[in-house]
Amino acid sequence: MRFDYAAPEKNLFLVDGKFAWFYVPADHTVTKVPAKDSSDWRTPLALLAGEMKVSRVCKKIGTAATERPQSPENDLLYCALRGAAESPGHDANSSANLQATNRGDAVFFEVVRDTGELARILVRESGGIEIEFRFTHWQFNPPVQESLFHFSPPLGVAIVNGELPVQVTDVKQ
Repeated sequence: MRFDYAAPEKNLFLVDGKFAWFYVPADHTVTKVPAKDSSDWRTPLALLAGEMKVSRVCKKIGTAATERPQSPENDLLYCALRGAAESPGHDANSSANLQATNRGDAVFFEVVRDTGELARILVRESGGIEIEFRFTHWQFNPPVQESLFHFSPPLGVAIVNGELPVQVTDVKQ
């Protein structure tokens, strides 16, 4: 999978099957993370790569109550994330509670009503961070050069290991 970004600055996000690479030419750095460990929401990596089912990310999907689709021909779905904290007495199956949870950390999928094609993904994180992906002109299995899915850092580019440190549990001796 490959994403070439033009804005807010030029960069590249590439998954070659083993690693996820995030290259920022202006910074002369590339971050390298094992693809299986990447949980980077800058891209809906696992979903778009077909390596993960929506049911593994979302414990419940419903119609978004507090957001509207960008196009009136589309539907906007809300994904209640697995592992998200719930308040005591919270009923995840209640539509009122699902609508109330459309705040804070959230993922929204905008889908074209007539075709089912994905038009947009909006990822909202705590701290006011929003990441949005818009999709148009879907093409399935277009002819593409294999070399576009292999990353070789240019000379002078620093490779940053993006793996998180292994958590050490409290061991008593």
